[in-house]
Order: sequence, then structure tokens, then C-alpha cells
Amino acid sequence: MYSDINEIQVACFSLDENHYAVDIMRIREIIRPQKLTILPKAPPFVEGVINLRSTVLPVIDLRKRFELPARETDSGVRLLIVRVAKQLLGLVVDNVTEVITIPAKDIKPPPQVAGGIGAKYLIGVCLVEDSLIMLLNIDTILTAREASELGSIGDMGDEG
Repeated sequence: MYSDINEIQVACFSLDENHYAVDIMRIREIIRPQKLTILPKAPPFVEGVINLRSTVLPVIDLRKRFELPARETDSGVRLLIVRVAKQLLGLVVDNVTEVITIPAKDIKPPPQVAGGIGAKYLIGVCLVEDSLIMLLNIDTILTAREASELGSIGDMGDEG
């Protein structure tokens, strides 16, 4: 996936005891949780929507998406604002820890089962200072159908 580059900068975050990372080029911003509007009949992993500078964004709880146990919201919780399938989404993570540069040669293919999370959600894994970091493939967080359904929500605030 990253064969044409020497290194990748990623933002690291945690869910449960696991460490994940997303390519910083895919992150628009990292913000504190905001007041949510709940969506009736939304999939269970969709927390609701937020209004971020006049743009309505669906918010996805990665814990629920990955079927991890629920956790009390604390001061470390953040929203990663990312672009997936031509729309902005908020991804709820337990906390954002750091931005690091990973040599592309250190990225290994994902194991078929990684902490219970299917390999379809991962680009690869790497070892950084004795911690296994799973590189998230945010393009697979939503199925095409889910992206389409959530995309129609985001269109509500896109009048500009």
C-alpha cells in the first residue's frame, strides 16, 4: 500500500488497551466531543450528528463499530474528523496519544485476526517501542451502503 513512499506520519490513538493509528493526511482535525443530535433508526455504531462550522457530520463510535465494550466518556475522548467516501465523519476514540513517523518498511500486513477486529479494517501493523500499533484503513470503516446512507445526512449542511 505504501510502496512508493519511505515513511508515513500517523496520529496514534487508543481504544481499550489497543493502539491504533491513522495517516495524518486523512485527518482534517482532532476535536473534543461536541453536543450530539441522536438519529432515529441509525445503525448502533452511529452516535448521532454534530454541527461543525455549519457542516453536519455523522459521528461513529469506533468502539461500537469494532464491537469493543462500552466505556465511560472521560476528558481524554476525542473526535477524529476524517474524510471517507467524499464525506466528513467524526470518529470517537478513547484518546489521541501522539503523532509519529513510521518507516514504510516497518509496516507489516495485518494478521487475519487482530484483537478481535477483522483485518478488513487494517492497512497493516507495526511495532513502535514495544507497542503493536494497528494502522486503520478508514476507507473500510463504512460499507458502501452505510457511506451512502450517512452521506445523505451530511448533505443537509452542505449548502455552500
